Amino acid sequence: MLLSTTQALFWLCLFAAIFAIPGMLYARRQQDKIEDFVVARNSQNGMATMLTLLATTLGTWILFGPAEAATWGGIGAVTGYALGSLAPRFMMIPLGKRLRELIPEGHTLTEFVLHRYGKTMYGFVLVIMLFYMFISLTAGLTAIAKMVNLIAPVPLWTTATIVMVATLLYTLYGGLRVTIFTDRLQMIVILPFLLLLIMFGWFAVGGMGPTIAGLKEKAPELLNPFDLNGFKSGLTFFIAVVLTGLFSQGTWQRIFAAQNNRAIRNGFIVSGVMSFIFIFILGLFGLAFVGLDLPGDGSVAVFDVLLANVPMWFVIGLLPFGLALIMSSADSTISGISSMLVVDLRRMLPEVSANRLLGLSRWAIVLISIPVLVVASQGFSVLYLFLFADLLCCAAAFPVFFGFYSARYQAYNAVLSTAAGLVAGLWLFPAPAAEIEFLLESFLLASLVPVMVSGLFMMLPSRQVFDFSILSQRIRSLES
Repeated sequence: MLLSTTQALFWLCLFAAIFAIPGMLYARRQQDKIEDFVVARNSQNGMATMLTLLATTLGTWILFGPAEAATWGGIGAVTGYALGSLAPRFMMIPLGKRLRELIPEGHTLTEFVLHRYGKTMYGFVLVIMLFYMFISLTAGLTAIAKMVNLIAPVPLWTTATIVMVATLLYTLYGGLRVTIFTDRLQMIVILPFLLLLIMFGWFAVGGMGPTIAGLKEKAPELLNPFDLNGFKSGLTFFIAVVLTGLFSQGTWQRIFAAQNNRAIRNGFIVSGVMSFIFIFILGLFGLAFVGLDLPGDGSVAVFDVLLANVPMWFVIGLLPFGLALIMSSADSTISGISSMLVVDLRRMLPEVSANRLLGLSRWAIVLISIPVLVVASQGFSVLYLFLFADLLCCAAAFPVFFGFYSARYQAYNAVLSTAAGLVAGLWLFPAPAAEIEFLLESFLLASLVPVMVSGLFMMLPSRQVFDFSILSQRIRSLES
């Protein structure tokens, strides 16, 4: 171990406070209305949108998932993973513009689903989105806890608790606006340290030569982007990450928070390109791990490559870097869950005051954080947790977003298509300790079966046409 438990806990608590206190002070000064707490509507320019999206994307998982995928999927898996983070940013530009047109005073994707498809489909999507955000938060806490445990003998639950408490303090106090504010602060740490990490990684492996030579000898298939296993891995990650990215409530909040469509376009394009670059480079650490035949676990390949060849100041610096990564994504997830709770509570309890609504949502988040901490303390595979949540999102993707444009698409069609996709995808999805032989097939089934089922039902004669104009009449400001 590079640090003692006491040293690690001291630095961990110090840096967590440094990130949390400015957010709390900012939230105290702002004291926003409930609308600003939930969506901060039309308040962010293109630069602010780009920074908050990039901070949200670059969670702690980027230090684990891409490199782990590269150890068994090679360059194809890395490319698919990185493209999967880029594509949703481009897809969200027309989708975001369309949703702002349909519900200019909207707050969540689930609002649209409820009034477009009814309660059954709404229940499907609500459960899928909440489960995905639960897994995202759990995986992020698992990743930071594992990272700290590599540096010092700190129990996983201790790290997870410190991070969760610090993030809850400012996020539940200030909502989305303070989350966007702290994203900017966290990016001041994330971007320079990412560049440092890449530089140290380059020197640690001695450039590309030793890695490529080792891979040619030990696992040449990992260098071949057209290798069947690598191609399948890359396509799997692409499908999974692309369609899942469309169900992040944190992203939809930022659609409504952007000043205009130009801010959306600029912010999403730049953040998508930068995410692609960083995720691709970090995935290459997995190839270096295999090529140099390093001891250890491929799930922590980045640290196996780095930690034997870095100075102590860099080791200590990993703590604020890891905290910035997890807190920038965790606060977005917490804010997203909170916004969905507030919107639903307002619908179910229209007579309750705004302060009371916020209080109820905050207590609900605190209760949700308990099972999150329990699961995060177990140290499960970050990659597997995400893949399972990804599969659920894939099944709902076409039914939800086809309804953005087609007035002929009916609620029963969306429900049955989503259910069919879930059954088909889960049929081949591997168990946690099983072989992943049919992982791509499970994602293809989950994604394509809903398209086919929807197409069959669309062939049935029907005179029913949905009136999109009723959405803006039914979905109003929380303060109206």
